[in-house]
Amino acid sequence: MGWFGGGCQGGAIATFSYSNFIALFPQFASAPPQATLQMYFNLAGDVWLRNDGTGPVTNPNLQSDLMNLLTAHLATLFSGPDGNDPSGLVGRISSATEGSVTVASEYTSTMNSAWFDQTGPGAAFWAATSAYRSFPAYIPGRTRFGNGIGGRGGWRGRGCAAF
Repeated sequence: MGWFGGGCQGGAIATFSYSNFIALFPQFASAPPQATLQMYFNLAGDVWLRNDGTGPVTNPNLQSDLMNLLTAHLATLFSGPDGNDPSGLVGRISSATEGSVTVASEYTSTMNSAWFDQTGPGAAFWAATSAYRSFPAYIPGRTRFGNGIGGRGGWRGRGCAAF
């Protein structure tokens, strides 16, 4: 089960398109190979963003964009753009010197977003999915003191927003 929970009906399903992916992320045009990118896409849909029609994203275009961001994140982490090692630089450049070349970057992250913040596409995915990490869907069940936390509580209604 991905981070975006399960049990939802009507979630969108995205299909990997190599040509669309390369148009969005030309830095992967020469490497890794298409089969590796397809594997990253599949992994992203199995682990981080449900891509089986049961996730919370109902817009097919958004699902495709989010899956491509995750695929680029994985490709950057595991393969590097164009087969090069990833730079590891995420965020804005906060200082730079020219002699002996020093560059420092700055990006504020939370403990939950740290893994995504390792790459630009990962940070973009984390920012784009912020609405799915809020919990408006939690409706506590009855307690002996009325509605509230405890008793027979649980996810009901729009229980898709589990991130």
